Amino acid sequence: MPAAADRTALPSAIELARRTQWHFPGETPAYRDARLALLAEEIELRRHIERVAALRRALPPGGVVPQDYAFQGTQGAVLMSELFGDHDSLVVYNWMYGPQRERSCPMCTSMLSALDGEMPDILQRTAFVVVARSPISRMMSFAIERGWRHLRLYSSGGNSYNQDYANEDPASGQDNAMFNVFRREGSTIRHFWGSEMGMETADPGQDPRGAPDPMPLWNILDMTPQGRGRDWYPSLSYPLAEHERAVAAY
Repeated sequence: MPAAADRTALPSAIELARRTQWHFPGETPAYRDARLALLAEEIELRRHIERVAALRRALPPGGVVPQDYAFQGTQGAVLMSELFGDHDSLVVYNWMYGPQRERSCPMCTSMLSALDGEMPDILQRTAFVVVARSPISRMMSFAIERGWRHLRLYSSGGNSYNQDYANEDPASGQDNAMFNVFRREGSTIRHFWGSEMGMETADPGQDPRGAPDPMPLWNILDMTPQGRGRDWYPSLSYPLAEHERAVAAY
């Protein structure tokens, strides 16, 4: 296999780690030894992420999408086939903001706020939309409240997309966070990949998460001594920090 051949041609992770020129003020030999061992593991993790991405790209054709779903945007109805624009791939994020939910899911909100800033770059390579079963007017009101500028929002309240691709039951008020990726081949749209790592695939003591975790928040906290923890989650609002007060007053 090409992937295996590429892997055997690579230098060992510890060999690469020992090439680092970094030394920080006051570090001990014990710290540097432990850091090099960790760096080798980080290199192996990077390589594993690359192997997983290659396996994902090599998936056989997925199922044909059963219908050209009609979504509601700010300018009216838009078919799924139209969401691709000039791209042949489409990423759809299922936002947990159904009509029976009083406020948006804080975790979804945190991630979407980060993705809003990344969206001009993402849209250079693929189409990307965010869907929820709430009316589009409600979705847009929340987006304005959060200061989102770039996310493309659509209501899926009038079709069965959420049931088909996010395993939702609208009658129960349940909604699920889900990434799905679709590929357009001529006039045919196929499902390419879905983020199937949920509660049933979570390891003991951990929240369900993808691999890699799509939320920048958790990746940053994983770099810290305290880690992401098990007793804290994002909130929809916080008291203004000192630098925010200074910016607001500027």
